Amino acid sequence: MKIVILNGNPSTANKDLDHYLESLSRELAASGHSIQTVILRDKDIRYCTGCWTCWWKTPGVCVHKDDMPAIYSAIMASDLVLLATPVIMGFVSALLKRANERFIPLLHPYFAMREGEWHHRGRYTRYPAFGIIMAKGADTDDEDIAIITDIYRRQAVNFLTSLKLAFTTDLAVKETCDAISAL
Repeated sequence: MKIVILNGNPSTANKDLDHYLESLSRELAASGHSIQTVILRDKDIRYCTGCWTCWWKTPGVCVHKDDMPAIYSAIMASDLVLLATPVIMGFVSALLKRANERFIPLLHPYFAMREGEWHHRGRYTRYPAFGIIMAKGADTDDEDIAIITDIYRRQAVNFLTSLKLAFTTDLAVKETCDAISAL
């Protein structure tokens, strides 16, 4: 399976999440998976301004000239996108959220009925599955994890895919790897 890990850890001081993802990458590669890790803090990712140019004037192309086009290519060429983030104040990092908001060029502005709800039409015929790996903060509780999981489950539906897994880094790397390999 081709897996892209979007590391949304904003701080080099928070080594635990980075080490977990490095160990997971090695374990997944040893299990035969193709792994690409994108460290978002090292990328130029501008904020979405809500101009909708990517939908109306230049379909599928954002006005910002930054590193997102290469990230889009990696995402769309993968089978699974693992979104990795520390939980900060009860939610994903602002860095991961910024990248997520820039995913809108991957969809059409038009809607279609899916699963009894209105969702954006896909720009592409195939989208990768999603997974989220969260590193709990000192103030993180089970409700925070449930809320984040539910939000990303909903985001996956909007992206014509599904959230295949949601784990915290409390789960051993080997167990996370085994769950991914079982997909």
